[in-house]
Amino acid sequence: MCYVCCVGRIVVSVCTRVSSELPFAVISRAKKRIPEYGLSFAERMGRLSKKRRELIRPIQEHPRDYVLLPIRDVARKLGTDPATVLRIVRGLGFASYREFKVYLHELSIATATSLEAMRGGMNGHSSLLSHGQKALELDLHNLHALNNTIDMKRVAELARRLYRARRILILGGDLAISLVEFLSYRLTLLGFPAIAATTPGHTANVARNCGRRDLVIAISFRRGLRQTVEGLQQAHANGAYCVGITDTFVSPVARFADECFLTPVEGHLSTSYTAPISFLNVLLTVCAHQNRERTVRILKKADKEQRYGFRWYSE
Repeated sequence: MCYVCCVGRIVVSVCTRVSSELPFAVISRAKKRIPEYGLSFAERMGRLSKKRRELIRPIQEHPRDYVLLPIRDVARKLGTDPATVLRIVRGLGFASYREFKVYLHELSIATATSLEAMRGGMNGHSSLLSHGQKALELDLHNLHALNNTIDMKRVAELARRLYRARRILILGGDLAISLVEFLSYRLTLLGFPAIAATTPGHTANVARNCGRRDLVIAISFRRGLRQTVEGLQQAHANGAYCVGITDTFVSPVARFADECFLTPVEGHLSTSYTAPISFLNVLLTVCAHQNRERTVRILKKADKEQRYGFRWYSE
């Protein structure tokens, strides 16, 4: 694991555990490690007595303040004893405090904000040039993590599903619109029936009307954008095969998708999409070569326009 902390607060950054177990892991592995994987922290809290819920609530609200602390320090901060903390942890559904800390770390990723990322990168002795260099190094770190953990067999299976799908619905909003439109544009170029839904209304409509022959790709990071998560839930309820692209296994996108791909998005200004865009490039490349003859046939039709079409500037 890689944790970076600032004095007086914990800021999860520099790929937060991205170089080890789960950044692009198979979600089923996470399910084995974390019991009742589909439960949110709030649902876990509902199992506790009112007194214990109030005792543990500061951890739910500020996970970064506790993620690096040993159990004795957590107990001291909460005004209780380690045995009580351990009983609460087990009541939440975790077999050990260590298992709880893994979950808590992911929760701290999901709840990170732009302000925390900015403060985490502050250093009064750093120059503007060094800040720029650190941002580049973090992107390279994200790509290195993706390269080390990507499962090409799963990507190839997803490509096969794309070929079989009646429609491919791509959900995402806010900053993730850039990823949604990129993927939709390139899939359309390759001859796939892709539909991009980036507004709440459009997302609700396409999710409501999709079915078992459709494939849905939901892209959202951190806590998950409401329109994307709710669209994913509706599509899943309608029987569509749902794929999530997010950055942590505690994301609601990961919980509600049939399968999920995790890509790191750590950046000095909140999120960086270097690794997600690289993953999409990998997926598109695999799709193109899944049926090479078909792809060449389609691209031949586009070749003339790309060479001489009116869209392109010519002297």
